[in-house]
Amino acid sequence: MSHLILLFSLFLAPAFADGGSQKSTPNLCSNDISHKRQKRDWIWNQMHIKEEIDTPLPHHVGKITSSVRNSNAKYIIEGEYANTIFKVEETSGDVYAFERLDREKKAEYELTALIIDRTNNRSLERPSKFIIKVYDINDNAPVFVQKVFNGSVPEMSPVGTSVTKVTAVDADDPTVSGHATVTYEVTTGGEYFTIDDSG
Repeated sequence: MSHLILLFSLFLAPAFADGGSQKSTPNLCSNDISHKRQKRDWIWNQMHIKEEIDTPLPHHVGKITSSVRNSNAKYIIEGEYANTIFKVEETSGDVYAFERLDREKKAEYELTALIIDRTNNRSLERPSKFIIKVYDINDNAPVFVQKVFNGSVPEMSPVGTSVTKVTAVDADDPTVSGHATVTYEVTTGGEYFTIDDSG
C-alpha cells in the first residue's frame, strides 16, 4: 500500500508545478499591456508655410503635440533657426514664424521638438525632429543665362533653319505647375524670325 501512495504523489507533483506556471503567465501579459499603455508619442501633421506672406507677423506654422499628460509640461524647439525665425508657445505647442520666408533662399527648416517638466527641466519624452516646408509662390521673373546670344545663318537658307538657341531660367519651384515654366517671344524682327518654347 505504501508503494501505491508514493507512486500517486509522484504523478501529482508535475501537475501542481504546471498549475503554478499557468498562474504566473497572466501576470506577465498584464505587465506587457500596462507597459504599452504608457507608451507616448509625438503627434503632428506636416508643417508648411507659404513664402513672402504679407500679413502681419508672426505667422502660424503648425502645432507640435505630445500625448504626455503632465500639468508642468513645457514645449521647446531646438535647431539652427529655433527661437529666432521660429518660436513655440510653450503650453500649447503652437509654432510661429517671426520672419517672412523666401523659398528661393531656403526651402526647408529642420527643427527638434522637446517636452520637459518645467519644475526640474527633465525630458518627459524623447526629442523628435520635424521639418517645416516653405511653399512656393510665383514671385520670380525668368532671366537669361547670359546677356548676349550670338547667332548666324547662311543667306538663302530655307525657312526653318536654326539660327541660335537662347536659354532663360526661373528660380521658382519647378515642381509646382506653371511656376518655373519659361516661354519665349521675339519682340523685334518677328517678320524674319520665330522662336519656340525650347528657345
